[in-house]
Amino acid sequence: MTVHPSLQTYADAWTHSVESITELVQPLAEGEWNRPTPCPGWSVRDIVSHVIGLDCEMLGDPRPIHTLPRDLYHVQSEFARYMEMQVDVRRHHTAPEMTSELEYTIIRRNRQLRNETRGPDTMVRAPLGAEETLEAAMRRRAFDIWVHEQDLRMALNKPGNLDSPGAYVARDVLLDAMPKVVAKDAGAPASSAVVIDVHGPVEFLRTVRVNADGRGSVDGAPSLGPLVTLAMDWETFYRLACGRVRATAVPDRLKVDGDPELAAAILRAFAVTP
Repeated sequence: MTVHPSLQTYADAWTHSVESITELVQPLAEGEWNRPTPCPGWSVRDIVSHVIGLDCEMLGDPRPIHTLPRDLYHVQSEFARYMEMQVDVRRHHTAPEMTSELEYTIIRRNRQLRNETRGPDTMVRAPLGAEETLEAAMRRRAFDIWVHEQDLRMALNKPGNLDSPGAYVARDVLLDAMPKVVAKDAGAPASSAVVIDVHGPVEFLRTVRVNADGRGSVDGAPSLGPLVTLAMDWETFYRLACGRVRATAVPDRLKVDGDPELAAAILRAFAVTP
């Protein structure tokens, strides 16, 4: 690949996850494509449709012209409507149609990445007609596809790749969102600290600090007197942060020390994906 060195991590993570998805779905019987996943309203077929659709958009393909049904209960926002378009347009595709389109899209994306000469700061199309840098788009793509690989693994009872390249991209993306969760959404007081201690295939300890102005930041230095310490395994962390499960459903996988009210507020606000 000839992508800029700062983009290579995201290209490699995307490649690893998308190839894993192909291996997961290639042998599925027709009925298995309808299995529900942790994404509300989405089946295995729907997640693969989402993967195909967003990579087609990375390729610059036009979005499908399609009218969504009015009874999709899980579509509650304009962002959700945007994402649902690529999914609903493929809802009646057969297993061979899905796997062949996935493989063709991967071939095209691999060719695009091999020939990519744009810099990380190049502005590209983003959802809902916005623009973002190529680096931000590739980072988001690597994150998104790893999370959806895990959704498929859960639906198909095929665990794995919790420590793959995409997992480390997901770790960084989710940690970047924690200052807002703690300082703004949960309302942690000024000049306070919250420690997040994660163990398992991906291990880390981070402190979210709220400064005197109420702004949050995250770093790797331990805090001697945190208001709250949240300890959990990596799978629980990513599932909570990606809205795949609520804290009330996994109390046995969480250890909470410190201010119980602030801890509860943080856990209520923990989901950071749309």
